[in-house]
Amino acid sequence: MTTTGSTPLTLTVVQLKLTLLRNGLRQSGGRRAAFVTSTVLVLLFAALQLLGLIALRGSAHVASLVVLLVAVLALGWAVMPLFFPSGDETLDPTRLVMLPLRPRPLVRALLVSSLVGIGPLFTLCLLAGSVIDLARGTAAVVVAVPALALALLVCVALARAVAAANIRLLSSRRGRDLAVLSGLVIAVGAQLVNFGAQHLGSSGLGQLDPLAEVLRWVPPASAIAAVDAVSAGAYGEAAAQLALSVAALIALLTLWERHLTRLMTAPDGSTLDAAGSTAARERPSGGLARLLPGGRTGTVMERSLRYIWRNPKTKAAWVTSLAIGLIVPVFNALQGTGSVYFACFAAGMLGMQMSNQFGQDTSAFWMVAATISDTRDAYVELRGRALALLVITLPYTTLVTVLTAALLGAWGRLPEVLGLSLALLGMMLATGAWTSARFPYSIPQEGYKNVVPSQAGLAFLSIFGGMIAAALLASPVIALTIWLNVTPHGDPYTWLLLPLGAAYGAATAWAGLKLAAPRTATKLPEILTAVSQG
Repeated sequence: MTTTGSTPLTLTVVQLKLTLLRNGLRQSGGRRAAFVTSTVLVLLFAALQLLGLIALRGSAHVASLVVLLVAVLALGWAVMPLFFPSGDETLDPTRLVMLPLRPRPLVRALLVSSLVGIGPLFTLCLLAGSVIDLARGTAAVVVAVPALALALLVCVALARAVAAANIRLLSSRRGRDLAVLSGLVIAVGAQLVNFGAQHLGSSGLGQLDPLAEVLRWVPPASAIAAVDAVSAGAYGEAAAQLALSVAALIALLTLWERHLTRLMTAPDGSTLDAAGSTAARERPSGGLARLLPGGRTGTVMERSLRYIWRNPKTKAAWVTSLAIGLIVPVFNALQGTGSVYFACFAAGMLGMQMSNQFGQDTSAFWMVAATISDTRDAYVELRGRALALLVITLPYTTLVTVLTAALLGAWGRLPEVLGLSLALLGMMLATGAWTSARFPYSIPQEGYKNVVPSQAGLAFLSIFGGMIAAALLASPVIALTIWLNVTPHGDPYTWLLLPLGAAYGAATAWAGLKLAAPRTATKLPEILTAVSQG
């Protein structure tokens, strides 16, 4: 079926996309302002990129740069649906399963509708700048037009095929987890781009030539590389590169059509046997419980570790801390501007996860509160949560410290830096336990915010107050480290900072748990009220 009433299906789907966009903007003035602002910024950035690419015309190695740029652009189109599944309502074809539509006309209609939007316009600007850089001569200009269109269609078809293949995942809880982690991926990617740009600035664009020789045969970069081949008179090579891009487009459309057929005909979870799915859900869990201590401590540790794995926002916070704690010292070390003491950043980032321990429970904290009858129960509860955190933070902090020392060749500083990191980690556990009992706040389960607006002050006191207090508590170890490094004969004794830092951190963490336990036991109703507002 290719028509809807008297209107062609393609035109109907395009109108549907425009209607969805218009209705979404009508929901609130803030959404309209955000859309207009983002559109202006994207268009401005696209215009600057286009002018920059045009300015590079005639430069040495510009062909390698352009081919790599198009390959990265295609990669961005491939991963976009995984991290922004709600960015385009038409990405979910399961909303059309009740309509009498055939997969092939639907693929054609959705492909055309995918060309409507800021993303395709931004891509078009970059591709236009790329072909302008490479087109030299009438033949190259003639080939540049279909090559540009072909590269754009491959990018769009790639995004659609990936979305159709993963739509069940993207509409599930794990898909929402991916969306929450999108900011982390962007942050890591930005660091990689920054590192690559600095490396190219010092080594020259010639470093891209070997990689570009491979990527010029990978669609859709091969379509743009065909323009360069025609400019150089290699017409056979250009024909082969264009043929590769055409074959890739046909393969992606075929794959997309097959996934659409499966999505529109296969049964989903609502039609499957409930008994079978229940039995699958009741499979015994792994051996995590057998590796943990017995009693309440082991139960609390297991619950905390499961929160980290299953709760989207808790998982996002942990993965972000793990990534940034590694990126800052390692990337600075790779750039030659870092210090081995940057490894302490990992301990600080991970130690922050101890703050607001009860906030991640939300209103379910009442079940925890019901099991706490005295200060001893509160202490064991906090200790179990701290031990669960240490299961991850201790080996990770050690790994980051060793890796940073290896990259900088500062093995002599390893014991003191590791001791300083362990001391800082102990301080963060102590202050995190105390602020969890003193300044609890609610974490909204929906949306991107990590604190309800009425509790922003509590969150500020809990996080930044805890960080300042931890730094003050770690000052004796910091002062001892400085003294041993400035004293003429102090270097042979810097290894003592490892056992001293570990012991000082453990003692301070124990003291912090002891101080927080009475407050937790006597303020359970207040804590429950504070963490239940989200």
